[in-house]
Amino acid sequence: MRAKKVEISHRTIIFTVAFLAFLWLVYYIRDVILQIFVALLIMTILNPTVSKFNKKLKIPRVASVLIVYLFVFGFISFGMAVAIPPFAEQTTSFANNIPAYIEELSIPDFIANGLTQELASLLGNLPSQIIRLSVSIFSNVLSVFSVFIFALYFLLARENLNTQLAEVFNDKTIEQKIERTINKLELKLGGWARGQIILMTMVGLLTYIGLSLIGIPYALPLALLAGILEIIPNIGPFLSAIPAVVVGFGISPLTGIAVAALGILIQQVENYVFVPKVMQKSAGISPIITLLSLLIGFKVAGIVGAILSVPVVITTKVIVEEFFSLDFMHKQ
Repeated sequence: MRAKKVEISHRTIIFTVAFLAFLWLVYYIRDVILQIFVALLIMTILNPTVSKFNKKLKIPRVASVLIVYLFVFGFISFGMAVAIPPFAEQTTSFANNIPAYIEELSIPDFIANGLTQELASLLGNLPSQIIRLSVSIFSNVLSVFSVFIFALYFLLARENLNTQLAEVFNDKTIEQKIERTINKLELKLGGWARGQIILMTMVGLLTYIGLSLIGIPYALPLALLAGILEIIPNIGPFLSAIPAVVVGFGISPLTGIAVAALGILIQQVENYVFVPKVMQKSAGISPIITLLSLLIGFKVAGIVGAILSVPVVITTKVIVEEFFSLDFMHKQ
């Protein structure tokens, strides 16, 4: 049987070369793309507040943006100055005292050794990871400056952003799609981000207050751990409760039971009070997708990848819905 001759057209070759060149360009400017994406995320978080100042309080938009910026930077600077020194000190002390707390539990040695190693690794690396992330962010002043300049421009130009983007693509017909996409991103992406920040803050604050009232030492790092792990659906609250429960039972059985009850109470309040109220305008990403995206993001780019993983999924979902799914449906 005679073999068929496979011919590749010049158009296919040109398209393949152009596509590979596009992928190379995207990889080459990946830092710029990341900066623009983070700036877009900041815009979606801050724009509702800026709009309220602008429209309800009749403050000029430029002044509204500057006021919000000053408040955000002031809050972050104050929080870091107050929390980081005691947090680092308590976390280091806690990591060193973990074996003593676990020894009080009278559990088998092979379980105790594994638990000690895991908790020491988790809590011992937490301050260094946060400090390393902070240093890596602020050491690259130009990147941080670029991100906030992009975000500042997006906030100032938000009302006309769809028109300007349409001019960039030189296609007025997609202006409405761009406007819908931006509105959807602001609703879903901004809603998720603001909601997640509020939930993490509430859980961390309630955990700190509860542990302090019970008399648990190292309440600050334990509460911060609970707030950070809140971003992981279902599993996060359970993981964050383990160190606190270990410390509680290391003090006394009654204290351990009280800490476990506190964890259950906070989780129930979160599930039935906080989540329905805070996340009612969220993107509706399922817990499984959230968990997978967090794991993949952490594997690809560490803590930064984990932080940006869910926003990337939300943004991709919105863009696909607006620019691909709708077009496909209209063509049927």
